[in-house]
Amino acid sequence: EKNSRRGFDEKAYLSSKVLKAGEDPYRQHAFNQLESDKLSSDRPIRDTRHYRCTSVRYDTDLPATSLIITFHNEARSTLLRTVKSVLNRTPPSLIQEIILVDDFSSDPEDCQLLTKIPKVKCLRNTRREGLIRSRVRGAEVATADILTFLDSHCEVNSEWLQPMLQRVKEDYTRVVSPIIDVISLDNFAYLAASADLRGGFDWSLHFKWEQIPIEQKMSRTDPTQSIRTPVIAGGIFVIDKSWFNHLGKYDTQMDIWGGENFELSFRVWMCGGSLEIVPCSRVGHVFRKRHPYEFPEGNALTYIKNTKRTAEVWMDEYKQYYYEARPSAIGKSFGSVADRVELRRKLNCKSFQWYLENVYPELK
Repeated sequence: EKNSRRGFDEKAYLSSKVLKAGEDPYRQHAFNQLESDKLSSDRPIRDTRHYRCTSVRYDTDLPATSLIITFHNEARSTLLRTVKSVLNRTPPSLIQEIILVDDFSSDPEDCQLLTKIPKVKCLRNTRREGLIRSRVRGAEVATADILTFLDSHCEVNSEWLQPMLQRVKEDYTRVVSPIIDVISLDNFAYLAASADLRGGFDWSLHFKWEQIPIEQKMSRTDPTQSIRTPVIAGGIFVIDKSWFNHLGKYDTQMDIWGGENFELSFRVWMCGGSLEIVPCSRVGHVFRKRHPYEFPEGNALTYIKNTKRTAEVWMDEYKQYYYEARPSAIGKSFGSVADRVELRRKLNCKSFQWYLENVYPELK
C-alpha cells in the first residue's frame, strides 16, 4: 500500500538502493544485503522469551524514552526494519521520539526520508564523528527522561521495552540491556540467544559472552529475574538521562567504535550504579565478522587508542595486565585523559580493585 501523498513512500525509499545484478551482496555492509532487501519491513519474528515472561506485570505509568539510533551508510532495508520493529512492538506512549543520528552517510536521504514516519527525527553530522560522539549528540537533543540506545541493524521483540524501563524506573542508577538475539548475517534468520550468558572480558579488553557463574545461577530461582553483568556489549541499553549526564556521558575523545563499552561499564559500576541484563527483554542484532566501513586510523589502532584510554583512567595498577596482554598498545598515543581522570575524582568513584573483588572476581 502506498501511504498518503505527504507520507512515507516505502517502495520508493527501498527501490532506489537495490543491488545491481552480479554485485557482491556482502561487500557494502558485511552482511547479505540481498536477503535483507527481500524481507518485509515488518516481518514477524518468533517471541524468544521464557514463557514466564508473558505473565510478568509492569507499571502502567512507565516513563517514555527517547530512542537513539546512530548509523553510517546502513542498508536502507535494515535501517527501516529497525525503526518499524520499534514502532510495531512498542506501546506508542512509551516512545517519545526516535532520533536517528546519521554519521555523515554518503546519501543524506537515507535518514531524511525516514522523518516522514511519525516520531522519527533525523540529526546529520557534517563530518564523520563515530558512534561515541554521535550517541552523545543524540542524547543532548533527546527530550525524554530515559535514553534507549540501539544499533541500526536490530529488530526488537515483543514487550522488549517495558521490562527495561521498569528496572530503571525502580532505580535510576541501573543501566540495563536486553538479551541480544542473533539475526543471521547470511540469511537474516532470527535465532534465540542463550538466556544464561553475561558480558565478560579478558585482560586485553576483548569482550566475550560467558556463562553466569554457578553461584549466581543457583541463586536465580526465577528465570525472569535480572542478571548482573560486569560489562555490557554496548550496542543496546537503557539509561536514565540525568544519570547518563551525571556520570559524564561518554569519553568523546574515543574514535569511531570499540572499547567504549568497557569505559562505560567500569564507570557505571565504580561510580555508584549497576549493570544488568533483563531476560524478558529480547532484541535481535546482526552480528558481523568484519567492519563494513573504514576507520580513519585503521580498526586495530582505533581499538587500541580507545581501550588504552579506558585502562589509563579506570584500571589503576591493574593496567599493567592490559599492557601485558596487549603489548602492541605500549607507546601508542591516546590523547589526554586529564578531564576523565578529573571526572573520576569528582564523582568519587571506587577503585578497580573494588570492581574486581565485588563485580568481576572471575577475571583471572
